[in-house]
Amino acid sequence: MRLSASFVVAATIALVCPAWAAEPEKLWEVGGLQEPESVLPDGDVLYVSNVVGGFRDKDGVGFISKVSPDGRMLAREWVSGLNAPKGLGKVGGTLYVADIDELVAIDVAAGKVAQRYPAEGAVFLNDVAAASDGRVFVSDTGTNTIWKLEGGVFAPWVEGEALKGPNGMLVEDDRLLVAGIGKTPKDGDAGTPANLIAVPFATKTPSDLGEGSPVGFLDGLVRTAEGVYLATDYVRGPLYEIKSDGSFRILIDGFGPGTADLAYDAASKTAFIPLSRDRKLVAYRIH
Repeated sequence: MRLSASFVVAATIALVCPAWAAEPEKLWEVGGLQEPESVLPDGDVLYVSNVVGGFRDKDGVGFISKVSPDGRMLAREWVSGLNAPKGLGKVGGTLYVADIDELVAIDVAAGKVAQRYPAEGAVFLNDVAAASDGRVFVSDTGTNTIWKLEGGVFAPWVEGEALKGPNGMLVEDDRLLVAGIGKTPKDGDAGTPANLIAVPFATKTPSDLGEGSPVGFLDGLVRTAEGVYLATDYVRGPLYEIKSDGSFRILIDGFGPGTADLAYDAASKTAFIPLSRDRKLVAYRIH
């Protein structure tokens, strides 16, 4: 049988880019949180960061909650005394928290802050992404910088406008994938949405994923069991599904502004999504 060129191209694209997900199924929601910004699954617990007030306020009232994977509040203020805790990442027995201008290390077993790593010049440390080898990457959305903690040294790793306001991050085999928030609307300006950016570990040179078509004002970023990406839009609210070629669609459109840094559990195919302004955490099964 002779195959047309167009058929071969279409088949190749289908193999490279997984199919779109089916309609998501809502599993549960839990309230009682205060500006929940980020969530991190860890076995039988979900860690949730609570900003509690202004995202840049050094007021010491932020805290970390513990929620069960089935939506029960386990400990509302498990660790307190933080400022405006946002992104979360874990290496071994240490939970790392992005907190304005420092990276906070929490001893999970003790439930206490063990160390603080200052980020001189940072203004809005946002997401945390931990690699399997122990490296910890932290985005500073306010200065277009990504920091790295390695060997006890916390320093800038990549910086520049090509990062488009780096927010959510995802460690892949040979690169760091970054969700840009772009320039958010302000004072009547509609703002400039952004897209996903790839930063190879070898070159540290940022480049757009696919054609770089604007997706939204991106916040959290995860990859599903099927190999597609999910990203939240903090300004407009949707949950986007994004393929490796940069094409995208809205997967869930019922959220309002404040849809923050989600997490994904591949085993149960569950996305956990903090709704900051609604002060709750929701869970959806995404097939």
